[in-house]
This record gives sequence, C-alpha cells and structure tokens, in this order.
Amino acid sequence: MKVNRYVVATSGVILHLMIGSVYAWSVYTQPIQAKTNWSEAAITFAFSLAIFCLGMSAAFMGRLVERFGPNVTGTISSICYGSGMALTGVAIHTQQLWLLYLAYGVIGGLGLGSGYVTPVSTIIKWFPKHRGMATGCAIMGFGFAAMLTSPVAHSLMNQVGVERTFYILGAVYFVVMLIAAQFIRPPKHVAQTIVKTAQPAGVSLMAGQQLTANQAVKTREFRLLWLMLFINITCGIGLVSAASPMAQTLTHMSVAKAALMVGIIGVFNGLGRLLWASASDYLGRPNTFSTVFIMMVVLLFGLLAIRSQFLFTVAFCLILSGYGAGFSVIPAYLSDIFGTLELGAIHGYVLTAWGVAGLVGPIVLSLSHEITHSYQSTLIVFGILELIALGVSFKIRAAFAKTSASITE
Repeated sequence: MKVNRYVVATSGVILHLMIGSVYAWSVYTQPIQAKTNWSEAAITFAFSLAIFCLGMSAAFMGRLVERFGPNVTGTISSICYGSGMALTGVAIHTQQLWLLYLAYGVIGGLGLGSGYVTPVSTIIKWFPKHRGMATGCAIMGFGFAAMLTSPVAHSLMNQVGVERTFYILGAVYFVVMLIAAQFIRPPKHVAQTIVKTAQPAGVSLMAGQQLTANQAVKTREFRLLWLMLFINITCGIGLVSAASPMAQTLTHMSVAKAALMVGIIGVFNGLGRLLWASASDYLGRPNTFSTVFIMMVVLLFGLLAIRSQFLFTVAFCLILSGYGAGFSVIPAYLSDIFGTLELGAIHGYVLTAWGVAGLVGPIVLSLSHEITHSYQSTLIVFGILELIALGVSFKIRAAFAKTSASITE
C-alpha cells in the first residue's frame, strides 16, 4: 500500500487524539462514584495505574514497533484500549473495583503504551529535516484530546448513562484507531546501518551513526535524558493534579474560574508540545530543554509572590507548555543522539520515566502539602527539582559536545 507522508502524520495525530482521552478521566470520577460505592481515591487510582502501565509497557511495545511495524502495534493498541474502555463499563455495572483496575488500568494502560509509541519514530523517518515539528504534531494530539473528549463524554453520560458511555466510546476508539493504524507505515527508502560493534558504557555515537536500543540504554546520555524527563513529568503531573485548589488557595480564585483555568492550561499543554518541538528544529534540542527549564524555575519561584489571578493563569499556562515540551522534544533528542535505527524501542525505554513519575508526582505534591499545609512549599520543592533538571540538561549538553568533537577529530 502506497502511503503519503502527510497521511501517515495525520493518522498518527488521530491515533493520539483517541488515546489522549485518558487525560479526561476526571470527567468520569463523580458519575462513577454516584453509580457505585467506591471512594474518589479508589476511582482516581485507576488513572494512575493506567499511566503507570503506559510507561512500563511502552518499553516492550517500542520493541514491537521495530520488529513488526507500527501498524501492528497500532492494531494492538486499538484492541486493548477499545476493550479496556468497554470492560470499564462492565466493571461499573457490576460494581467490581478489581475489574475497573484490570480493564482501565492494565488493559487500557497497555493500549496507551502501544499506541503512544506507534507513530512517533515512524513520523520522524518521514520528516528527517523537521523531526521536532513532526513529533510535536503527533504528540500534540495526545495533549489536546482531553479538551475534545470532556464535552463529548459529559453529553453522552447525560443522555445514555455512564456505563453505556464507556461502551460507545470503547467501540468508537476501537474502529477509529484500527483504521488509522493501517496507514502508519515507515518509508521504504530509509536506509539505515546497524552498529554491530559493542559500545562501552557511557559512550554514544552521534553525527548520523545509529545505535541499537541495547547499546543506547547503556550510555550515560540515555540515563541523563531519562532522569531529566522523569523530573519534568513528576513536576508537571503534580501541578496538573493540584492546579485548581492551588489557584483557589494562592489567589482566592473562585471554583468556577479555577475550572476555567484548568481548561485553558490544558490547551497550552497541547500547544506547547507543537511549539517547543518545532522551535527545537531551529534552537537545537539542548538549547530548547535548557530554555524550558530556566523558564519553569523562574515561574515556579515567581508563583510564590504572584497574587493576581490573571498573572497566575499566564504563569501556569507557560509552565504547562514546558511540561508538554518534555514529551514532544525528547523523541527528536533521542534521534539526534542515537539515530533512528531503533528509535521506537529507545523511545519506549525512556517513557518508563513517565510511568514512574505518574506515581511519584502526585505523592510528592500530597506529602509536601500535608506536611507544611501550604502550596508554597510545594512550589519550592518543584522549583528545586526543575533546577536539578536544568543542571542535568547542561550535563547532557557537555556530553553531547564532547562526544561529537571526538567523532569529528
């Protein structure tokens, strides 16, 4: 089947728009609670479990992308995510909490992991001169999905009830994702050379040479990139989970205004993925990450003094754009350093940082707030973490320059 590269990119965006609906989970929390005897915390854990399984399964699924092709993993994603959503409806109907965790958390999480890694490495190969923009477009769909899913899910629940909403959405996700997956194929003209010689730990090949996934994960650069992404996601997820109460506490924003703010920052989460990734094609990946972390450090500490509701919202929007940037810039950064030979597998391995951060972020926030009874202490903790991430970004920059210089000599 002959495929146009813009069709591939569009299919990737559509696939991410479907699985990105996971970020709309909060829309279901109260309706599910009203239909069952489950606590809010128990229901919310299904989301955390899904994100954890996303990150952990991405490593394995990234391998499958390289071995069997993205259309195969995309098909697996459609089956897992679609059936996971449908079984979630069954879990609610039968009021089986364990089934909710199995359906949405584990099966749905596997669908998320396989779907997330499916288009990214493939689209990069179709757009080699604009890697950042290409991945930004695909991953932007994941960020924007909640904005589209929330009103649709809310309307469906009012019309047909919460269980049937999951049945309908599960069927829609399955069909749309299955069709989109068939158009996500790598270009046939891409020639790649396998690096067969074993590389010592801490050394990476650059300047157009290719590493296998097993070689890449043994390098110092990979470990630093993993740590940098982990810190950024930990802070981002923590802030997302507390954006509304934080705004109400620090600026005396009303509940309605805080809800509106959450919707606005969600747009910047998605938009930031495209804008920062596109900018990285011109600024370079090292400069882009360092710029993002400098911005986030300044804004996080700045929020300690901001009491204006408008300025607070603007600052939060910029911070969330930086959070989104981490997801969209990292695939292009990986391709710069390790090549595109097994980029799907390498990207899957680095996404394990997302799975761990999805559990750690909310815990760090809740503990810091519980101990000090203040969101200001939370901002300080996250500001310090972003400072560490900034230091790591400079560490990677130094390793990048040193290794590049040794190759050109």
